[in-house]
Amino acid sequence: MAALGAFLALAIYLLLGCQTLAKNDAPCQLSKWNNGYKTFLRRHVPSGMPTSLNQNEWENFIRSKGNCDRPTQSFLSPEELDKVKDVCTNRGGKVYKENLCISKQPFTFVTVRSEQGTCGIRSVRQETKHLILACEVLDNQCLPVHFEGNPGINVLQTNLRSLILFLSLVY
Repeated sequence: MAALGAFLALAIYLLLGCQTLAKNDAPCQLSKWNNGYKTFLRRHVPSGMPTSLNQNEWENFIRSKGNCDRPTQSFLSPEELDKVKDVCTNRGGKVYKENLCISKQPFTFVTVRSEQGTCGIRSVRQETKHLILACEVLDNQCLPVHFEGNPGINVLQTNLRSLILFLSLVY
């Protein structure tokens, strides 16, 4: 029985440890996951997205992509892909925390909330917020690999936080 407990503890440690090791602690470091950018594009900038906010169209779209297991999904316009990629550079973004960058300008995107596993759509909303993206180096280019939810933070707030930290270090 003690061996089983030790085995379970080790398994949990390894599973959790591997997850935290897969994330870089700063943006634009060499990626530990080679498919991160392709997965980001497939999940957040897919071709054939509905152009309306019609729940039936979005349900059919999400079903066709096989993404019913994700209860919250955000979609960016393919026409803005270059601007989205710029969030990972000083042209369009700045370091937020860990491996996350925040866009200098707000973006408009669609967020779809559904019942997990059923594809039953609860809401389809157009939102305008600053993007928070995990950015890593793939093919010698810093690219987005994860779309982080933004609880309402903007660049002004991050600049203010940086200024307060600086002043606390100086005085």
